[in-house]
Amino acid sequence: MKNVVLLGSTGSIGTSTLKVVEDLPDRLRLIGLAAGGNAALLGEQARRHRPQAVSLADPAAAAGLSKELPGTEVHSGPEGLLRLATLKEADVVLIAIVGTAGLAPALAAIRAGKDIAVASKEILVMAGEIVMSEARRHGVQVLAVDSEHSAIFQCLQDKPGASVRRLILTASGGPFRQTPREVFDGITVEQALKHPSWVMGRKITIDSATLFNKGLEMIEARWLFDIEMARVDVIVHPQSIVHSMVEFVDGSILAQLSTPDMCLPIQIALCHPERRPSARVQTDFARVGSLTFENPDHERFPSLGLARRAGEVGGTLPAVLNAANEVAVERFCRRELSFPGIAATVARVMDTHAVVGDPTLDQILEADRWARAAAAA
Repeated sequence: MKNVVLLGSTGSIGTSTLKVVEDLPDRLRLIGLAAGGNAALLGEQARRHRPQAVSLADPAAAAGLSKELPGTEVHSGPEGLLRLATLKEADVVLIAIVGTAGLAPALAAIRAGKDIAVASKEILVMAGEIVMSEARRHGVQVLAVDSEHSAIFQCLQDKPGASVRRLILTASGGPFRQTPREVFDGITVEQALKHPSWVMGRKITIDSATLFNKGLEMIEARWLFDIEMARVDVIVHPQSIVHSMVEFVDGSILAQLSTPDMCLPIQIALCHPERRPSARVQTDFARVGSLTFENPDHERFPSLGLARRAGEVGGTLPAVLNAANEVAVERFCRRELSFPGIAATVARVMDTHAVVGDPTLDQILEADRWARAAAAA
């Protein structure tokens, strides 16, 4: 039995994680649940799973929830996330918090000797070197929850980095894969939120439309698998059946395939190193029919080039890329920016940033704050 703490229980990854736990009651037990502002859904989840502790972002909402959950510890704010991430009984902490709020609890969990499962790209994009160094120092695992990184993890299976020619991340191409560039200025928020393959939260869905999601995944892969950016590539695969591939130095390529369902990579991360039965994912290749691949269009989707640049330069630049993109996406959703304005804003902020090499955590957080202010201007 593994004791699981889930930070971000009411989002799309969180609710999928609950399904996995309910599928495997003899293997997984939830002992901690944290949410942002959805107190009602967190209360329902807590009554169903009876965790040891829960946390909400807002102290007033947490106080109200405490009355509904006798016998359950109820925490709040950033301190609440840290309390849950370091619960003595926890074996693995799954971090599914959107944005940068997951970084501090991720480091706290690692330093408390807990394995972490990462669904929040920002953790490794902002501070991959620090996070992975701390994980090695404390002898814990950083497990991938993104379907792409889970696929690479399954294909690598501890093979040495020297045996790898390329990591190949697949991208669906999003809803605008075949949309002419000249109409990008007219793309609406509603159009950008219609992803062809996945059902996800708002931020990650917009990121998938701009391909910033794939750019962030490139940087994440660089740290997760200790491989330089030059050996991380992206290919567009509209069917979203091949989740990613590893090409080895002898030319052999291994791929992980399945119909799109986030329950599968979540289960693989939480149950590692075991494979447990599940009937959720059923892949019918005859019904799929064909699998196609194409190179991404870097002119229509400059996010990939910006991400590669940030990953190659390193230092504080990936944190700046990430923070500027978060703000730009929010401004697009408020209809303050055009769709191409997201990438243009990120490029502007990156161009004006004075990069700090080999930064401390405080310097990374300062770069994040600076980039948010610059992107909002």
